[in-house]
Amino acid sequence: MTQSVLVTGSNSGFGYLIANTLADNGFTVVGTMRDPQGRNASVANELRTKGIHVIDIDVTNDSSVEQGVKTALEQAGHIDVLINNAGVGTLGWQESFDIDDFKRVFDINVFGVQRMTRALLPHMKQRGQGTLVQVSSILGQFVLPFLGSYNATKYAVEGLAENYRVELSQFGIQSLIVQPGGFGTDFGANLLRSSDKAVTQSYGEFADAPEQMWAGTEQGHDAENAPSPQMVADAVLKLLQTDVSARPFRTTVDGTGLNPVIEAVNEVREQAMQHIYNAYGMDAMLKVKQS
Repeated sequence: MTQSVLVTGSNSGFGYLIANTLADNGFTVVGTMRDPQGRNASVANELRTKGIHVIDIDVTNDSSVEQGVKTALEQAGHIDVLINNAGVGTLGWQESFDIDDFKRVFDINVFGVQRMTRALLPHMKQRGQGTLVQVSSILGQFVLPFLGSYNATKYAVEGLAENYRVELSQFGIQSLIVQPGGFGTDFGANLLRSSDKAVTQSYGEFADAPEQMWAGTEQGHDAENAPSPQMVADAVLKLLQTDVSARPFRTTVDGTGLNPVIEAVNEVREQAMQHIYNAYGMDAMLKVKQS
């Protein structure tokens, strides 16, 4: 049976590439985005020409998520895989992000993941199978300066995925993480900046350091030998084409040479999980039940 996959944030970046790559390889794809009849009409129409079902979902809105998932199930018949890709980056001194700033980025990057997951889990539990793929980041394993609130959301997403891994395994539902590194997408064009400009200025001669750092990062992304973001879509394709029992919990995708470092951290964390769950007699929760 053809796998049906729902990809959030399919109008640009990794989501766009993932949706197209999966559609090109025989998957039934539902691509969600905001405003497919308006500002995203062009890309929505392009995706439709590939046979992709395009549905309007705002992951920050409960009713939009509920209605969008209902429509997705009606159009696709069933959903085997949920890829939570929709997200936004941030830039600025962490202290200069007020509580409303934090609420905004968490609403998209973390609460949006929870909304989408909760909306689809009853369907997956009823079918006794399913896969959750969280597009996290290597910044869910370590931090870089000036990306603090974004770092925090990715650490939170990793925690969500870890818990779903053990809580859903006996329902035949698998929870996985994909950790992209730095790639040249439109990620930088949509960065959320902090609101408290007075705090930013309190850093004196270093106040502009975040913008200077990001300018250098963008130059690297635009370089001729910069890694292609298609690597992430290809990694997702490979993951979904791999037998459930052989899929790694975390998949790192980076073209700048950080893969070995992040994978070493991932390996240690996995060993710790195995040891702890064995010690508590809960090791079965780390294995997905297959019919």
